[in-house]
Amino acid sequence: MCYHTALIADPVQLGRRFGRSVDRIGDFRPLYHVSAFSHAEYPVVTADAQIGLFRWGLIPFWTRGLEDALAIRNRTINARAETVFVKPSFREPIRRKRCLVPASGYFDWRHEADRKIPYYITVRDRPIFAFAGIYDCWHDETTDETAATYSILTVPAAGPMRRIHNSRYRMPLILRNEDEERWLDPRLTDAEIAEFFTPPPGSKMQCEIIRSDFLRKDAGDPTILTPAAQP
Repeated sequence: MCYHTALIADPVQLGRRFGRSVDRIGDFRPLYHVSAFSHAEYPVVTADAQIGLFRWGLIPFWTRGLEDALAIRNRTINARAETVFVKPSFREPIRRKRCLVPASGYFDWRHEADRKIPYYITVRDRPIFAFAGIYDCWHDETTDETAATYSILTVPAAGPMRRIHNSRYRMPLILRNEDEERWLDPRLTDAEIAEFFTPPPGSKMQCEIIRSDFLRKDAGDPTILTPAAQP
């Protein structure tokens, strides 16, 4: 699964990378660790001309009440590609509300006996890439505010990711640069959308063991990515 990411870029870099206006994300600063469960605002690219700020954990538009919204968002952090067309929370967004979730890398753990070894995973020659995402907007009638939220798609782990994520064998779906804008096209059929559900070649992925204390550090601390000392 994918619950921890990094985005080491400022608004100017994101605007250039995705060809969008960044007026809505002017205060964003590089984040060396983003936890899904913090539900913090995060830059997301849609078909809109501007990059927006969304929160991780999709809240379907039909959710009733704040209590239900807060509960469901922890269950919709990821969307499995195998079931995304049939799950009630995802079946409308996957068809009409797809998005790009920018990232510089993500974190995962390899399980060995009684310990977990953390890895930081990047894509070779792509300092900023995009996860395949879906989004929805939920209106809170008690506050009259609208929350824009998203999920990251996951697929079966392949290549080195299968060796690392050896508990459930999953990985986030990373799009090729040339596929990003097409992923956003609301006219795609189910079959055309499913064509994207292939992980990148294992040779493109870079994996490095990092220090296990990174979860205790501030999100803006670059030492989060310090490689672990090798025996």
